[in-house]
Amino acid sequence: MAKGSNKKSNKKWIKKHHVCVRNILSFVLTPYIKIKYGMRVEKFRESKKRPYLILLNHQTPFDQFFIGMSFKGAVYYLATEDIFSNGFVSSLIRFLVAPIPIKKQTTDVRAILNCLKVAKEGGTIAIAPEGNRTYSGRTEYMNPSIVPLARKLNMPIALYRIEGGYGAQPRWSDVVRKGHMKGYVSRVIEPEEFQGMSDDELFTAISQELYVNEAVADGQFRHKRLAEHLERAIYVCPYCGLSSFESRGCIIECKKCHRKIEYLPTKELCGIGFDFPFRFVADWYDYQKDFINGLDMSCLGDESIYQDTVRMSEVIVYKNKNTLHKSAKMSLYRDRIEISAEGNAHYVFDFDKTSTLTVLGRNKLNIYFGGSIYQIRGEKKFNALKYLNFFFRYSNIAKEDENAKFLGL
Repeated sequence: MAKGSNKKSNKKWIKKHHVCVRNILSFVLTPYIKIKYGMRVEKFRESKKRPYLILLNHQTPFDQFFIGMSFKGAVYYLATEDIFSNGFVSSLIRFLVAPIPIKKQTTDVRAILNCLKVAKEGGTIAIAPEGNRTYSGRTEYMNPSIVPLARKLNMPIALYRIEGGYGAQPRWSDVVRKGHMKGYVSRVIEPEEFQGMSDDELFTAISQELYVNEAVADGQFRHKRLAEHLERAIYVCPYCGLSSFESRGCIIECKKCHRKIEYLPTKELCGIGFDFPFRFVADWYDYQKDFINGLDMSCLGDESIYQDTVRMSEVIVYKNKNTLHKSAKMSLYRDRIEISAEGNAHYVFDFDKTSTLTVLGRNKLNIYFGGSIYQIRGEKKFNALKYLNFFFRYSNIAKEDENAKFLGL
């Protein structure tokens, strides 16, 4: 047993065909990306000379390809366990590009060891310290654990900025808008430099360099469905409080007060027939977070707050996903999530007993409960964010940390 394990650990992560795959993908996808996203990429001329730790802000589903357009050679991306739990497709991805798996919302020692292995073999590693794409257009929370990892790897840090990605394709949207983006290495921090910095200083340097605020009218991003699926990110109305929304084309409407807000090509918001208090989605998103952080959960009673029709699967990590129910009713309460399905199936996820929740992609929800992972996929307009925010608000209060502001993203 020990002999087999040692043989597996000695297996090389980096393979010669990874460079060939990278070159083919770059040749095929670069013209498409430039046209589709209006992307202007700056080549990083130093990339062939030595490996780097690339840290980037996370804006679109194509961020890894932007990196590939800037850097020569294979790049090994840190990726969540979700893409490794899709059977044959995951096996194919592993063979072609060998991303480094990491379990979301946990301290994954195995991921750290794999990063060290890739670095030792001379590979370039790319990580998005946010761990999430932004819903608001502002760079999201970054985990300070990126600093000790960077120190362990002891590689030059290339800080890669992606600008315009939120305007081109917000996380909540399915469509790519006509506009302009830019990707480039804004700074390199050499090991000799960060060795002389404190952890706080290094984290500040990384955070400041990767912070992008797209809550500005800095360009035109055009499409006939600009507001479509904004309800995946927004569930609090400044006039009604907790609510639900429906989007059509460039308009989003509150189902309670029926006020309509237009999403403009400049990324600005405009009330139709009234003065809307928020200029950008980021302003609305911040208001929503403040609203939830100030919510007295005890006043909500024991009635369900939201209900959704969903598909429920169990994730077998690094293998596949087993569908449990193709159609089920999910209900959010102040202290739990309940799911009811055919055959009298009923699941109760008490927040006190739930390890954590995460949102993946545009609107998938993972529930980590009792050593199992349950993945929830809703309908097109499904808002997974509200379940995440309520869980973290409840947990902050339960930990007697009512002033905590972190709501999961």
